[in-house]
Amino acid sequence: MQFLPFLLIFILSTIFFEDSRAKVSITKTITVAPSGQANFRRIQDAIDFIPSGNNQWIRIKVFPGKVNIPIEKPYIFLEGHGAKATIIKWGDHSETNLSATFTSFADNFVAKDISFQNSYNLPEYPSQPIKPAAAASIYGDKSAFYSCGFMGLQDTLWDVTGRHYFSACYIEGAVDFICGDGQSFYENCHIKMNGRSLPSGTWGGYITAQKRSSPSDPSGFVFDGGAVVGSGKAFLGRAWGPYSRVIFQRTKLDIDVMPEGWDAWRQPM
Repeated sequence: MQFLPFLLIFILSTIFFEDSRAKVSITKTITVAPSGQANFRRIQDAIDFIPSGNNQWIRIKVFPGKVNIPIEKPYIFLEGHGAKATIIKWGDHSETNLSATFTSFADNFVAKDISFQNSYNLPEYPSQPIKPAAAASIYGDKSAFYSCGFMGLQDTLWDVTGRHYFSACYIEGAVDFICGDGQSFYENCHIKMNGRSLPSGTWGGYITAQKRSSPSDPSGFVFDGGAVVGSGKAFLGRAWGPYSRVIFQRTKLDIDVMPEGWDAWRQPM
């Protein structure tokens, strides 16, 4: 268990976010609204407007479309009007790295009060075959999400790589719906297992699928506080990589967890 304090100290001492520990200095605010009564009608147009190599925090206040933040556009603060009021929605499905409604490659990114949804296989009891359909894919280092929502079924939140912080977020899915090789801290997040969306006869879903590939890989998921709720049986996670590691601490588990707790998947025991 020495990993836990090391990870917490490493994350919290090296990430600069807009919260009680630090304040982001916003140099410009851009508004987006489909009505046209804003700077831009589409979120992607606002992101495209930001110059490459940007090194000043720019706030984008947004409304809903599929969004991609390229690697050369860091220091973006994406702010909605509440996770229930501002939802970026798309319905793509394919490989996990191609399906995401929202993708962020850039370092130094913050999102607040906004939701990302992949509507493929939603709502519950989907009529289509379940396929990877990510709501968000996060590649950039030093990325933070405050009071955000992530809704999907399989691979909802692809926490790909880098140091990430999630505070008071809502994450919903049923199969590997928090997955990836991120070095991430989830604080007081509300996680919902949608077991009723799984095909009849399926014996359980998977909350996490962490992909740590070697003993020297610093990645891992830590869930501190919050709750796991929902329907159906669930594993807390399965090993996507041979050295996967996930910790739940002080988290309320209001769900039917499989007796084994964890599944080795394709990894040797």
